[in-house]
Amino acid sequence: MSTRWGHTRRGWSWLLLVLFWVGATSPLHAQDPDPWAPFLTPWFERVGTSDGLPHSVTTALAQDTRGLVWIGTMGGLVRYDGFRMQVFDGGRAPDRLHDAYVRTLLALPGGDMLVGTNAGGLARFQAATGRFLNYPTGPGGISDPKIYDLASDGHGGVWIATDRGIDHLDVASGRITVVPIGSEPAPRNFSVLQDDQGDLWLGNDRGLFVRRAGASSFVRVDAADPTVSAVLHNQVWALHQDRDGRLWVGSGQAGAVYRNRDGSWHAVPGFSPSPQRRNFPTVRHFAQSAAGEEWIGTDGEGVLIYRAGQPAARRVSHDPAVASSLQGDSIRDLLFDRAGNMWVATDLGAAHTNTQAQMVCSLLPSPLARFGLSESNVQGMLVDSRGRIWLGLGNGHIDLIDLKQGSLRHLIMGGAQSHRDVLAFTETPDGTIWVGTLGLARIDPDTLQVTNDVLPPLATHPVLSVTNVDGVLLMGTYDGVYRYDPTTGQLEHFRHDPADPSSLASDTVRYIARVDGKIWYATTAGISVADRVSDDRGFRNIGQQPGNQGSLPHDYIGSIAKDANGNLWLATFGGVAELPGGQLGAQPRFRVFDTDAGLSSDKVNAVLPDDRGHLWTSLSNGVAMIDVATGEVRNLGARDGLHIPSYIYLATARAPDGSLLFGGQGGLTLVRRHAEKEQPVEVPPPSVTSARVGGKDLPPGALPRSGDTLTIDDGHRGLQLSFAVLDYRAPLETRYSYRMEGFDDGWTDIPVGSSPNAVYTNLPHGQYSLRLRATTRGMFPTTVESDLRVVVQPRWYETVWLRTLVILAGIAAVFALVHLRTIYLRRQAKRLQQQIDERTRDLQEANARLDKLAGTDELTGVYNRRRFLALAEGVRALSAEGQACLAVLDLDRFKEINDGYGHLAGDAVIRAITDIILSHCRPGDLVGRYGGEELVICLPDCTATEAMRATGRIREALARTEVRHEGRSIRVTTSIGVAAIHRQESMEQWLSRADAALYEAKRRGRNCVVLAGD
Repeated sequence: MSTRWGHTRRGWSWLLLVLFWVGATSPLHAQDPDPWAPFLTPWFERVGTSDGLPHSVTTALAQDTRGLVWIGTMGGLVRYDGFRMQVFDGGRAPDRLHDAYVRTLLALPGGDMLVGTNAGGLARFQAATGRFLNYPTGPGGISDPKIYDLASDGHGGVWIATDRGIDHLDVASGRITVVPIGSEPAPRNFSVLQDDQGDLWLGNDRGLFVRRAGASSFVRVDAADPTVSAVLHNQVWALHQDRDGRLWVGSGQAGAVYRNRDGSWHAVPGFSPSPQRRNFPTVRHFAQSAAGEEWIGTDGEGVLIYRAGQPAARRVSHDPAVASSLQGDSIRDLLFDRAGNMWVATDLGAAHTNTQAQMVCSLLPSPLARFGLSESNVQGMLVDSRGRIWLGLGNGHIDLIDLKQGSLRHLIMGGAQSHRDVLAFTETPDGTIWVGTLGLARIDPDTLQVTNDVLPPLATHPVLSVTNVDGVLLMGTYDGVYRYDPTTGQLEHFRHDPADPSSLASDTVRYIARVDGKIWYATTAGISVADRVSDDRGFRNIGQQPGNQGSLPHDYIGSIAKDANGNLWLATFGGVAELPGGQLGAQPRFRVFDTDAGLSSDKVNAVLPDDRGHLWTSLSNGVAMIDVATGEVRNLGARDGLHIPSYIYLATARAPDGSLLFGGQGGLTLVRRHAEKEQPVEVPPPSVTSARVGGKDLPPGALPRSGDTLTIDDGHRGLQLSFAVLDYRAPLETRYSYRMEGFDDGWTDIPVGSSPNAVYTNLPHGQYSLRLRATTRGMFPTTVESDLRVVVQPRWYETVWLRTLVILAGIAAVFALVHLRTIYLRRQAKRLQQQIDERTRDLQEANARLDKLAGTDELTGVYNRRRFLALAEGVRALSAEGQACLAVLDLDRFKEINDGYGHLAGDAVIRAITDIILSHCRPGDLVGRYGGEELVICLPDCTATEAMRATGRIREALARTEVRHEGRSIRVTTSIGVAAIHRQESMEQWLSRADAALYEAKRRGRNCVVLAGD
């Protein structure tokens, strides 16, 4: 088809993503400078009928001057801002589309849109009015109501290809002229194009024709090459001139060819007639990327991507197994918008992909794609000495990626290890690949022959990690560590010994690393460090030390890595821990990066340093980068290309080309080797995409831009604006907010993923500034704003002169009323004073009674929660360090009492145990019911030791007590948490420590007292 206004903008320059899209089967991929190109697929965001499209068959695409995308369908036309769709359907009214089936679109300067329909002729959407102007058909109008293509003539005119000829429209005057085409071309014309030399090309039912600049007639275009000639003599459905002056020609059944500026014609390899293939799907549209590759939209084979002169094309197509793939292979139109997104119109809806999101890419699971992973969850990873990448997956699957060969092979475990997760790999000096799954397996590096169940004693143990140390295999399991020497066959086992503090910190060993000659065992209870591979005790154990900010942030440890500067990094469930210099020393001090430092989650699975001073990490909800020098944390997002959101495995590795790999739930995430060199992409400020002002809808041409003024007259005071960042990138991650300065106290935040709208009703008259804000997420988070001036005109009764008159009259009336009122009030004062004195006494007595009732628990008679906390706060304020204690008591298995004996019995038990507690308390102690079966005691002038003795007596007394209710005996025990006061902490912190001690008592088996630590 033709070169279109809106299709050939500077957005072309951003389309580098095409360098690694998949689909080709030729040797071209092995020579591609990007070794990942065959493996990667674009991530499409789909726009379908569920989003508001009036029909699933999308037929045309265009972007207007404001940045909104227009989508033509078989059931109507849509104006789309990424959140909302304004739908225009067909009708016979003069200002509506006369046919809902839209075939082609052409954006005009000024915001108008030309619409070519299937049977309703040509219409022009007028942005100034929001209505359609329908051009006539027949004498003085277009040749036929079926419009196939629209193309600019570069001078304010438009060429129109119809079912019965070619017309020319002068946009300014609206005059339509029929263009004679001669007798050789057929009446039906599918495409039209005026090139940069002034030649007019005609894609006709009988082939390609051209009218040279200055000539008056069309002549057939032919070529000496029979392959090219077959295309040129076929129906020609699409024409395009690229930036280098090449003319691209797409046919109905014979594929595509192109013509260089020197006049030489060339076939598109694999997509032009050859002895192997004659018939091809119809070419619907061409578009050129910034990288110089031509995108060819076909009606049946998806999108082909081809660089002129290369031996093969790549293909982007629908994959039913991948939800983010192109949703259909029948392509009707292509559009590159100004932000660099590629839009595709298919028979199953529209789709777009962010072609700038190159920093992060994904390898996705698919049983249908040549380079699709065999399973969705990547759980283990290894790059072997040959540069091959081993991926451990679920259900006994292993995928082997060879970047040098451009191949992906699938291996499957057998025996007891089939259908089991493959969790870890290591390589021994002889090149053998060892696999940790349910037990241990071995793979021959040359034949890829898998030997299952190598060690029968391990056949029932999941191997979480496996590491080669000088030919000896160390395997971490849920049952400690197994040490195996493949040369001797010797297998040893050691584990945690509760009686030996120098044994393994835990039996669950998630990761094993050799660091500076020492063996580091990462467990769920901290780190155990051994001096030698043969050590099975005498470890130095390092764990979290509550209150010590320099200790490990959490005992649940994942992976361990050392960077080029010697710093050691650990993944924990409390954040990333850095050991500067990598030396433990007598008292290691860790630098911690957690949510307070900017990470999106504290649940860190894997760490991986690069060579440029950055630490990359996979979290439970994404991937983040830490700049080691500055401490800055950046969380990647969809704008960077991150589409796999969940990571719970330790799988990580550095690819041979320097890219970083992270295994996730949903595929493999690839952080490109040039990620640290990326520069922030400009984000446009929010644009107003629709508005209702003073009760009236504004037409698109009247929508305000940033810096404009909106005036609301003295009628309806309402204002409703819809706005969006019109780059269509990661809309569900962008946070929107708005604020009317002079009216709002703060910003109004819009829930993420919701349509951004600013709504005001009945605004007071005055002048305001409406600020619209958008904040993006990702490697380069950005906040952009638009600012609109809003003027609300006063109503007639709000004018200055009327208000002045009312004020003067009011002042005079006030003087008169004040005088009369004074006389009356003096008489009433004496009588009222007497009544006040009497009622004051009554109120004081009543307030005293109410105060007591308000602070007392109705069931037990002790203080209720509010009163207890108020009194305990007084104790906290006056007590010295450690000289007051707080105890929280909770009846054990109280629900079983309620369920077994009834709630009345439960109330009787609570009253009985409260009486026992009171009998063991001193006169100055405070007792309160905190809620349900939970009571609290505040012990002033009481040390932790004294409090433990006092609460111990209470626990023993309760354990001996039998509560009688309706002839039945009920026994009850209690768990108690005690916390001594710290001067620096608040009441909430004091109570929280006591509550934590209570939960520890529950965890220890109930019916015990636990003292909170510092």
